[in-house]
Amino acid sequence: MVHNFPSADEASGRVGAANSPFAPIRGVENEREPNSPMTLAAVVVTYNRLEQIKRTLHRLLNEPCDRVFVIDNGSTDGTKDWLSTLDDSRVRVIFAPGNLGGAGGFELGLRKAVEEDDPDWIVIMDDDARPKPGCFERFRKGEMNGWGAVSAAVYLKDGRICEMNRPTINPFWHLPTFFRTMGGTLVGRSRGGFHIGDSAYSSDPCEIDATSFVGLFIPRNTIRQVGYPDGSLFIYGDDVLYTLGLRKAGLKIGFVPELEFEHEFNTPNDGKASIYNPIWKAYYTARNGLLVYRFAAGMLFWPVLLLILTKWLSAGRHYGDARRAYYKMLWHGVRDGIIGKRSRPHAEVTMLAQDRASSPAFGQPAE
Repeated sequence: MVHNFPSADEASGRVGAANSPFAPIRGVENEREPNSPMTLAAVVVTYNRLEQIKRTLHRLLNEPCDRVFVIDNGSTDGTKDWLSTLDDSRVRVIFAPGNLGGAGGFELGLRKAVEEDDPDWIVIMDDDARPKPGCFERFRKGEMNGWGAVSAAVYLKDGRICEMNRPTINPFWHLPTFFRTMGGTLVGRSRGGFHIGDSAYSSDPCEIDATSFVGLFIPRNTIRQVGYPDGSLFIYGDDVLYTLGLRKAGLKIGFVPELEFEHEFNTPNDGKASIYNPIWKAYYTARNGLLVYRFAAGMLFWPVLLLILTKWLSAGRHYGDARRAYYKMLWHGVRDGIIGKRSRPHAEVTMLAQDRASSPAFGQPAE
């Protein structure tokens, strides 16, 4: 397959659509008989959040959604028992053999949805995220042919934009975004350089390069052309890698602010530095982060690696007695990320995190 990078004159990556607010610019044509109703399925991944999945399913079943696939990642809090009692023909519950992580859950859910229903579109979300009332109705009324994927606008319950779900423009593909990001890096505000601005949430649809798996609508033909997300990533970065892959394959991803989701995500507001708990999450941040940076940056990966390593090493000062364990997970994550190793089992990752006594300092040889 020939991969087409966006051209330099598409620098902003945010081309306003003409006429219909949902009109795409270029992408895949989705096979559906003229005048036949669109089929829409939802995929939700859950793990030990019983009250959240209850709220999300209630919302989904009150939206015009033909089928809901719920992937339970081995919950132990009563979620499995509750899901087993559901008696609704629209709900298909798949109990994973163990915790596959969000990445594994989304891959499994998408595969099951395609194999069993083959809907025109599939929308994916976490168990603590859900469409706002009317979202699916607006989606069905929009003209979606041509988009390789469509991203909703995601808000916190208090109405603020959910930062973790803010779509991005890849700065390494667009020179103006690159220089804006570099300028922000000098003053510690690089994030604003490559994420879409607040104004995009009240504007016409625009093109983006990457987004999260909360409120992402994927058409059948995109999956046929590009395939499924990589479940081996376990957590972190699977959404960015997948959506960047769509763009690199020449597809267009539209950010459509009229489609709204809410995310019951608690953002830290105490001003303290974020630390990973459990500590094994640092491994996935490092490994998957480097996979994302290599894919996004191309030949500029190595200079970027030096910058990001400096940041990650500096973060170790916040870990106190767990600093050595943090550096151990960072070491393994960086090494696996550089060599592109995605096959390390999650059980092995958690075992590495528990073996603090043998944790090497970062940069020392490790098993």
